Amino acid sequence: MGALQKSIFGDRLGKPIEWLAKPASVAIVLFARAVTAVRAIWPESGVPTDRCIYFANHSSHGDFILIWTVLPPRLRQRTRPVAGADYWLKSKLNSFIGRDVFNAVLIERDREARTEDPVEQMAAAIDAGSSLILFPEGTRNLTDAPLQPFKSGLYHLATARPDIDLIPVWINNLNRVMPKGEFVPIPLICTVTFGEALHIGANEEKADFLARAQASLLALSPKQAGHGE
Repeated sequence: MGALQKSIFGDRLGKPIEWLAKPASVAIVLFARAVTAVRAIWPESGVPTDRCIYFANHSSHGDFILIWTVLPPRLRQRTRPVAGADYWLKSKLNSFIGRDVFNAVLIERDREARTEDPVEQMAAAIDAGSSLILFPEGTRNLTDAPLQPFKSGLYHLATARPDIDLIPVWINNLNRVMPKGEFVPIPLICTVTFGEALHIGANEEKADFLARAQASLLALSPKQAGHGE
């Protein structure tokens, strides 16, 4: 078994075999659609046509997969999730999925262990032509509150790249598909609702910007007035 795993997921240097990435990504998309029947709800302005930053609520490890799944293929190919290096590099399989399948921007969450600035990492990915999927809460929301307070990363990235569209995205029902502690998903219909783009204002204070970004995200929640469950 060890030899088989080594032949599939890496050579003696631990590098995954690149040709597996494409079929793996197709399998993940098909599985996500089969389990969640996920559908995208786009704003009146339609599907983004340029680089952007999707920022979303975070209640499950599968959140970025749903966003990635509903994007048109031309956008999906250039969209990279921002994720914790400690989780996605803890095994060869995780590394294969995070690095090769999703091409994630891997952030070291331990400040003492960092060798790169996270904002510079994300800005470099944008400059190279990628869109990003970002979770401003910083960690999964396992509370009863609709959102946890936003971390400052979104503000600093918006300040560094003020012309980039910031698109709020509300993911609904995935926390019920994969409840905490469960390993077998429960089939339910999920929606991914995209809002209109926003930008940081000239001289806008961090607290004001984060409050505005959080409000734009909450406005997409089905529990808000005007949305059906």
